[in-house]
Amino acid sequence: MINLLGIPYDANSSFLRGAALGPARIRLMEKEGSANIYAESGMPIEPGITYQDGGDLPFEDSHPEKAFQAIYNAIDRLLTQGKRVLSLGGDHSVSFPIIDAYTDHYPDLHVLHLDAHGDLYHNFDNNPYSHASPFARIMEKGKVKSLTQVGVRTLSSHQREQAERFGVQVIEMKDFTTDFIPRLKSPLYVSLDMDVLDPAYAPGVSHHEPGGMNTRTLLDILQKIPATIVGADIVEFNPTRDWQDITAMTGYKLMKELMAKML
Repeated sequence: MINLLGIPYDANSSFLRGAALGPARIRLMEKEGSANIYAESGMPIEPGITYQDGGDLPFEDSHPEKAFQAIYNAIDRLLTQGKRVLSLGGDHSVSFPIIDAYTDHYPDLHVLHLDAHGDLYHNFDNNPYSHASPFARIMEKGKVKSLTQVGVRTLSSHQREQAERFGVQVIEMKDFTTDFIPRLKSPLYVSLDMDVLDPAYAPGVSHHEPGGMNTRTLLDILQKIPATIVGADIVEFNPTRDWQDITAMTGYKLMKELMAKML
């Protein structure tokens, strides 16, 4: 059984707040009834049967160091119990403590990062905990075996240098192919930023970045992954910018498809 954990935290967003509202809105898509509970494989994704919803992680303090410790501790507890976790964010900064906990349980962890942005800034806007920096913090630890970034279309010269420094494989959207999929290795963690999609398919994100992939392409990537997925997060959904729950429903569908792959 998969454990679902909401992480309603967006204090490290550099442009707009609102991603902290994401977990509740995605859950609502299941409850409001316009879609069924089945993944495209035919597997039912049902609370209490397929997954256990652990609710939202409470934050007594929004300071990044204290918030990140709370996230790390929550993920560590679940992994110690032998569970696989799908987290709903929240801004992308939450992926750092999540993956940090995962590497302590999976020393050979590989990461697939789907995003419009590289999130490799050393210290964005004088905030090393920024949602633009989680993968710099992850790679500095040296515990991830490989990082593959797909869908990126905003690389600055600094981020290109960071990618080279850390040996990151970057498949920019302008050069997109699916050749990377068979090369993904186990155990695999998937970090999915909703803005990997073109804004036409996911308007409910803080940073609209035209030129992204469509929803079918993203689903095909997830469904064709040959590696064993041991954990995942879906982040940067901002309901305050959504339209008619388009992005919320897409987030719910992606949650179902990821869970189906993780089981």
